Amino acid sequence: MQQAIEKFTPNRRVSSPVLKPFIKWAGGKRWLIADPTFELPEFSGRYIEPFLGGGAVFFHTRPQDALLSDVNSRLIEVYTAVRDSWELVFRELKRLQRLHDKKFYYEERKRNRVTSHTRAAQFIYLNRTCYNGLYRVNLKGEFNVPIGTKSRVLFEDEDFAEISRALSGATIRASDFAESIREAGEGDLVFADPPYTTAHNTNGFVRYNQNIFSWQDQLRLKIELTNAVRRGAKVVLTNADHESIRDLYRQEGRYRPMGRASLIAGNSLNRNKTTEAIYVIE
Repeated sequence: MQQAIEKFTPNRRVSSPVLKPFIKWAGGKRWLIADPTFELPEFSGRYIEPFLGGGAVFFHTRPQDALLSDVNSRLIEVYTAVRDSWELVFRELKRLQRLHDKKFYYEERKRNRVTSHTRAAQFIYLNRTCYNGLYRVNLKGEFNVPIGTKSRVLFEDEDFAEISRALSGATIRASDFAESIREAGEGDLVFADPPYTTAHNTNGFVRYNQNIFSWQDQLRLKIELTNAVRRGAKVVLTNADHESIRDLYRQEGRYRPMGRASLIAGNSLNRNKTTEAIYVIE
């Protein structure tokens, strides 16, 4: 029988300001870090996040030593460019802000930028001005999301210099989740936030992601996480609050359901309350 989590123990954070994610990502965890009852377990080693996405938990925690990875190489390229040359990225974003309108959006969506900082700025620009902040590519790998209603590219309350500093202690790479989790050992913390595929694919988020992350991937993930714990790492896992996931982790760690508003529907009026599962395995 799984024990419900009453409260996470305090997390490990350097004495620096908490940062908001600069990329919006499907399944992002801004709602989770906004919950006052959520905190990571204390850890003495490296922070490892194998499904980086928008990085909300990383920016909230701001560990001194981190391994950040994602299978999306374009996303990883953005993080690397912001870490290594944020000034160039920021300068290009200011230019894109000045030029933004409907015609320019669709022209920019077609362009193939060649330098790392212009590719990163283009990614951020499209992410902030496309429909619902959705990342989607066609079979050719081309970004094809229509323009959205938001026109702001830069915000007064964000600090790219500080974002770069937060990333300065991180190894950032494009890889399968297993490669990163296998580096976890004694004292490390793995925060795993996979796409929420279940055994029967019964909810909207699963349908959205079913071509990205299969049930076999969920089984692989469970093996890698339990092996990491055997090596002395701690694991915090977010996943679908679904019977098949609960069965998969029934003998592993502490379970807690957390309620939030679903963000999958394009129209906010169609977004219902849902629950997600949090597991702490140590």
